[in-house]
Order: sequence, then structure tokens, then C-alpha cells
Amino acid sequence: MSTNGDDTNDMVNHDKENHSRGRLSTLRRLLGYLTRYKLRFTLIVLTMFGYSLMLTIIPAFLGEATNIITKGPGPLSPLQNTIYMLIIAIIFLWVFGYTSQRLLADIAQKALYNLRTELFSQIQKFSLSFFDQRPIGQLMSRVTNDLDVVDQFFSVGVMQLIQSIFTVVLATIIMLYLNVGLTILTYLTILGMMALSGILSRISGPAFEHLQEQMAELNGFAEEHISGQKTVIAYRQQESTASLFDKLSQKVNLTGQKAQFAALVNQPAALVFANLQIIVLLLVGGYLIIEGQVVLGELIAFIGFASELSAPLTQIFSTYSQIISATVGANRVFQIMDGKPEIVDREAAPPMPIIEGEVDFLNVDFSYVPGRKILKNNTFSAQPGETIGLCGPTGAGKSTIINILTRYYDLDSGEIRVDEERIDEIQQDTLRIQIAQVLQEPFLFSDTIMNNLRYAREGASDEDCIRAAKQANAHNFIIMQPQGYDTILQDGGADLSQGQRQMLTIARAMVAEPRMLILDEATSNVDTRTEKLIQEGLLKLQEGKTSFIIAHRLSTIQDADQILVIDKGEIIERGSHEELMKMNGFYHELFMSQFRGKISEGNV
Repeated sequence: MSTNGDDTNDMVNHDKENHSRGRLSTLRRLLGYLTRYKLRFTLIVLTMFGYSLMLTIIPAFLGEATNIITKGPGPLSPLQNTIYMLIIAIIFLWVFGYTSQRLLADIAQKALYNLRTELFSQIQKFSLSFFDQRPIGQLMSRVTNDLDVVDQFFSVGVMQLIQSIFTVVLATIIMLYLNVGLTILTYLTILGMMALSGILSRISGPAFEHLQEQMAELNGFAEEHISGQKTVIAYRQQESTASLFDKLSQKVNLTGQKAQFAALVNQPAALVFANLQIIVLLLVGGYLIIEGQVVLGELIAFIGFASELSAPLTQIFSTYSQIISATVGANRVFQIMDGKPEIVDREAAPPMPIIEGEVDFLNVDFSYVPGRKILKNNTFSAQPGETIGLCGPTGAGKSTIINILTRYYDLDSGEIRVDEERIDEIQQDTLRIQIAQVLQEPFLFSDTIMNNLRYAREGASDEDCIRAAKQANAHNFIIMQPQGYDTILQDGGADLSQGQRQMLTIARAMVAEPRMLILDEATSNVDTRTEKLIQEGLLKLQEGKTSFIIAHRLSTIQDADQILVIDKGEIIERGSHEELMKMNGFYHELFMSQFRGKISEGNV
């Protein structure tokens, strides 16, 4: 009957076995990116085999030369022939080594290109919830740090691994042929070195996994605080931010030291065992020479073979940290690549027809986290061309209604229809491509103004973009830029005003030629004069389209055909501005509080 301690040990051993199998599986999958190039990879393996063969032949020629010299006076031709063969072997050694490295460098970069591209493409397929749950810095760590360690493995580790295996196998075969006893003696010292490496790997292996996780946390912190540096400076938090970064860096430093422990100890330990091996062979081999059982040339050759055997093993152990780090990094990359988007189209889902603009919410419930409802039993309708205003306290669920209308998330219950089509039964991309969004915080890419406008619709011409810019009142300030429409926006348009960036996003929405429109308080962060220009552009953009406007300033939705007042995830009032004001309810209270605020500002 097993005790609790025995059960615990069994569980720990089982976890370690699973961990080892997981690493081997990751390593095989990683090597699969190299073996895609079958012909070139085969040539690499053959040239590596040739390199290892030359490496093991050289000690044989040295031993033969030693035997010829120790025989005493005699013809020079045997020694000359041996030296010629030795020179030829060295030349082939260089040729095979250079060729294998050149070929591997080529396919290693191709393999990394494929892995990087597949990773980034997979990230593009994920649903919005995937990004909600992961800081951008951690995702960036997968694309940069984790792929960097894989790059090192592809470029260096693979060659050392394959070449060392060939060298060990060839050297062992020749050593067994020469002297079985001395071969066994050599392997005793090698087994001691392997045992030490195994002990150290149990310490460093988990530490490497922890190190990658901490590096992702550190990168996430750096990315967030560098992006928000203006806020950091405004609130004088530079020192505290630097202190927090220092604490995270110290954690990475300590974990890194532990992770590198095996590499730091393995290499000198391997050198000690290698020298111990030579000493033992000299002692035992010297005794055998005195006894007449072995000639000097055979011992010299054997010591050379033993060195060729221990050198690749030493090399493997000295780069063990690199191999572990690569498998850990690759595993983190594969976790992303093996993920599945939460929002998927049904099999054989048809494309969304051209939208007319009728929208129906029918008893819609929704929660981001199971059991915590954000929307509860929401029902409303919008007719083609209508403007629907959404208002209510912060966190009431206004933005959530927009997120599920565009099917960034699926519902808990109920259904949403656009032109009588259930949005969960049609292809999501064909729905979203017909809906344009102008958000409160405009986002622009570090590219030309023209390309930022063209981003909305593939194939849009320069004329389409310029026409949209004019309608959005953006044309005049664009042509005042250094290169006009070809001006490259730095840091997402940091050199433009908030209003100018917003006008560009409105123009971009116009280029999309949408059938439905979503506005999320698009004028809240601009001055009165700019707001007027933006409103003119928005009115042109809204013409003939069903529009949903999220409003914090209720003046922006006074002219809406229907206003939905949302509180705690429920529509508590609905109607036009006039109808809602007559109710003297929640909307009336919100509106009057804002109106009184304006009067107070005017009296100051």
C-alpha cells in the first residue's frame, strides 16, 4: 500500500516524464520546419556526415604516421603517402564544413520566415477576446524574443546536434574496432559527465520556461509604460516606473542566472572529464604498451578518437541551455499557433448580402465572463437609414452592444438579425466589411496618409481617397503636410492634432463605402471649431446609412431617430429626444445635469 509521500513522488515523476516528452515533441515539430526542404536538408545531412567522417579519419592517419615513425629507419614513401592522405582529409573537412554551414544558414532563415509568418497570420485569425485576455507586450514577446531563441537554434544548435551525433557514432564504431576495453573505459568517464549534465538540467530546464514567462511580463510592462509615457511624465511617476521596471528586471536576472547554471557548470565540468579521460587512457594505454598488447600509434589514434568522441558531447552539453531555451520558446509560439478563434463561421455559412440596414435585437443576453451578465434581455429594432443613439452611465453596456452587433463576440442567448439574416449564420467578414466604425480614440498606422485612407478598402484609387478626404474636411490640412498625401505619419500620427487624426479616420470610413455606421463619441476630444468640421463630415458619412452613435455628450444624439437609454445592461428607456424628455426619467436627469453644467461654465 503506497503512502502519501510515494503518491506525491509518483506524481512528480509523471509530470517530469510528460515534460520531457513534451520537449521532444516540440523539438521534432521545430525540426519539421527545416525538413520541409527535403533536398537541401538531405544535402546538409550528407555533408555533415562527410565532415564527421573526415574528423574521425584524421586521428587514424595520425596513428598510422606515429607507427611508421616509431618503426625506425625505412623508406619515406609510406610516411609521405600518409601525410598526403591527412592533407586531403583536412581539405575535405573544410569543404564539407563550409558547405553544410552555408546550406543550413539558407534553410534556417527560410524556416524562421515560415514560422514567423505562420505565427503572425494565426494571430490575425483570433477573435477580439483573445487580445482582451493578453497584454500586447506578451504577444510581442512571442513574435520577438521567443523567435530569436529559435533562430539561434536553427542557425547553430541544429548543426551542432546533427554533426555531434554523426561524430559520436563514427568514433564509437572505430574505437570498438581498435580496442573494446579502452572504449569501455572511455565511456565510463563520458557517463559520469552525462550524469552530471542530467542533474543540472533538472534545475535549468524549468528555469528556462520561467525565464521566458518573466521576459514576456517585462516586455509587456515596458511596452505599456513607454506607450503611456506622456501620462507617466504628467503624474511625475518616472522614478516609481523605473523602480518597478528594476524589480521586474531583477526577477529576470535571478531566473536567468538559475537558467544558465547548467551551461556555466557543464562546460568546465565537461573539460575536467575530458582531461580525466586522457589521463586514464595514458595510464592504462601506457601499461598496455609496456606489456606489448598495444603499439604507440594505436594509443595515439585512440586518444584522438576519444577526443573526437568527447568533444561533440561536450559541445552538446555546453549548448544545452540553447536547446532548452529554443524548445521553451518554440512551445510558447506553438501554443499561439495551435489556438482556435472563439468566433468561427458555421460550415458552409453564406456571405452576408448587401446590407439595407434593418437591425433587430431579440432578447439578447451576453457576458464576457460566464455567470456575469453584461447585457440582459435586450430587444430593439432599427429601420434602414435610421440613426440610433446609445447613452447611459459608464459600464452600462453601450460599447458591448456594438461589439456583438459586429459579432466580435457570440451571444449567451437571443439573436441579432441584420436584414432578417442571423449574424451568427453568415460569414462574419462579409458582415464587418460593410460596417464602418469611427472610434473615440483614432488609430492610424505609421505609413503614408494615402495608405492609411486606402486601408479601408482594397483597390481604392487615389481619387477615391482624395474625394473622401474632401468630404471629411481633411483635404485642406493634408495638402499642407510636407509631402501632402504621401506624408508618412510618425508614431500613428503623433505629429497631428486629435481633430486632424479624427478627420482622417472619418475619411477612411468614407473610403470603405460602408452600408452601416458606428460612431463612438467621435467628437468628444476636440475643440468647438474642429467639432463642427468633424460633424459636417460625419453627417455626409451617415447619409442613407443605419447609424449607431454612442454618446456621452447627449447633444450629439438629440436628432437621433431613436435613443436607447442603457443602465446595468438593460434598455430602461427608449424614444426620441423629445419623447424621453417628457418622461422626466433617467434620460431627462442625464440631459439636465449636462445642461446645468454648461450653464455653470457660462456663468464662471
